[in-house]
Amino acid sequence: MIERFLAGRRRGELLVAELQALEDSVERVDTLPGRQTVVPHGKVVDTSMLLVDGFMARYMDGLEGERQLVALHVPGDFVDLHAFPLRKLDHDVGTMTPCTVAVFKHSVIEALIMQFPNLGKQLWFSTLLDAAMHREWIFRLGRLGAAGRVAHLLAETERRLRMVGMSDGKSFALPLQQSDIASACGITAVHANRVLRDLRERGIVQVSSGTVKVGDLKALHREAEFDEQYLYPSDGTK
Repeated sequence: MIERFLAGRRRGELLVAELQALEDSVERVDTLPGRQTVVPHGKVVDTSMLLVDGFMARYMDGLEGERQLVALHVPGDFVDLHAFPLRKLDHDVGTMTPCTVAVFKHSVIEALIMQFPNLGKQLWFSTLLDAAMHREWIFRLGRLGAAGRVAHLLAETERRLRMVGMSDGKSFALPLQQSDIASACGITAVHANRVLRDLRERGIVQVSSGTVKVGDLKALHREAEFDEQYLYPSDGTK
């Protein structure tokens, strides 16, 4: 169940006992429908979720209802681990597609960290990696044009999925709507459509029916000014 969490770790390895303890600590496994808010902002929670299958996102809504995606989660991510020390979140967490999640009680996580300090470091690393991606998203929104923003989102998602064995660098599943891509990139859905058409016509990438086909990965990275080092890859994938 947690193989993708392990595959996505960029530093260190869990011992067999630590792995087994993590597996044994799953409170339950939930199947969630798509397009549903799972953790509303401000709600006090005592559990965190490991995404096993599907795509989830963190987002914030403006006063007039405009939605801004602030993070995209792929299988292997602890989507709301921040709630472990904070008790509640300042943003919403929801499903983008039907999802399967493993649920962990915070009291159990605390006991695991006390018993297995190395496991605590791995969980801490997950939150630090989230922070690194947040900084990159700020850079993307603040310094890149529309084409660069969309390219960066696609390049980052491809690399993260490759880390967990869900991309071969040539194609990968990304069942998002154009409005989702627009929301993550701070542009309108109409503008996102124009950008995706331009990237397709230039042979860089094609997004269609929930699948991304990469025509020129190097060109995609150049367009995005993408440097994977902020993802701290050490899994040997190229």
